[in-house]
Amino acid sequence: MPDVTVYSTEGCQYCRLTKSYLSRLGVPYTEIDVGKDKTAAEEMVKLSGQYGVPVTVVDGEVIVGFDVARFRDLFGSGETPDVYDVLIIGGGPAGLTAAMYASRKMLSVLVLSENIGGQALESWAIENYMGFRLVTGGELMQKFEEKVREEAGITLELDSVTALHEGEDGGFVAETASERTFSARSVIITSGMRPRWLGLPEEKRFIGRGESICSTCDGPLFVGKSVAVIGGGNYALTTAIEMSGIAKEVHLIVRSDLRADEIYRKEYASIENIITHKPAVVTAIHGETLVQGITITDRETGKETRIAVDGLFLAIGHEPNNGFLDGFVETNEHGEITIDVNCQTSRPGVFAAGDITNIHGKQVIIASGEGAKAALEAYQYLSLKH
Repeated sequence: MPDVTVYSTEGCQYCRLTKSYLSRLGVPYTEIDVGKDKTAAEEMVKLSGQYGVPVTVVDGEVIVGFDVARFRDLFGSGETPDVYDVLIIGGGPAGLTAAMYASRKMLSVLVLSENIGGQALESWAIENYMGFRLVTGGELMQKFEEKVREEAGITLELDSVTALHEGEDGGFVAETASERTFSARSVIITSGMRPRWLGLPEEKRFIGRGESICSTCDGPLFVGKSVAVIGGGNYALTTAIEMSGIAKEVHLIVRSDLRADEIYRKEYASIENIITHKPAVVTAIHGETLVQGITITDRETGKETRIAVDGLFLAIGHEPNNGFLDGFVETNEHGEITIDVNCQTSRPGVFAAGDITNIHGKQVIIASGEGAKAALEAYQYLSLKH
């Protein structure tokens, strides 16, 4: 057996996916929580050059992030059916709910997703989901996942869909980033939204090296350091609030005005180590191998200010995760999939649910309900077809 060590933090969904993948294949590993062990955190950064988790070391090979393709090369994967009844693209609230409802109709279900939890993982505090007074997005999605894994007939594959097209038999075929293909008799698209990046030319080399979109995952690595949070909505303020209890100081960079709900604005206003800069934008990121600072530009005066920070957390919105569609189904001017009241897309046999669609109200509870509805409609479609 290989010698495997996983560096992780408690709230990191991708860490949990890594450990779950290894456990499912019977691969023993040693887990080190770098959120609690500062020495181990420094060791991980030195080893990987990363201010991000997970980092997995397999017989001396350093693997950054939840690298499904590399894990599959090293450890293999399980057997899968030739054709599924339902292929679900996306593992967020809509996709996981759809999977459970489809399974209850005795359909074979494949969920293809880059992660389990989707955009909900970014929510630091959810206070409006029935049955919970307060729950983090990660905690809620863990309960969703546990429920799905209890159901028979559901296969979860952690992979990224790169193309979707019709098959020769009248069904559908999905191609993935790991160069695999999967066939199904019907499809439910629940791919959600993806985070926006700053778009700076130097940005790519700092991702995972101080720049992050997940404070829950990577925040514990910045204990006692200075960080910046970019954005002015709910996610930005909850990220700033969360990081204020971890970092020495938090610079909140707001493009125009705060758009967050009043409940978050009140809490944010009472925290002394959050320093707000507005109206301002980030125009440069500085550092050799890791983030060491940023330059912000005042949008009214044009004045540039350089701020020394060790971490940069982005919370500047999302866009539809539709890159694999390539016109396969109809979308609106925003890139959202157009559906009718029954979650049917412009192509028979292909349904969609959740934030990727043109429904109003991008909320976990709405996405879940739409996912259930899409699964029932897919069942009805298959029943009438055969």
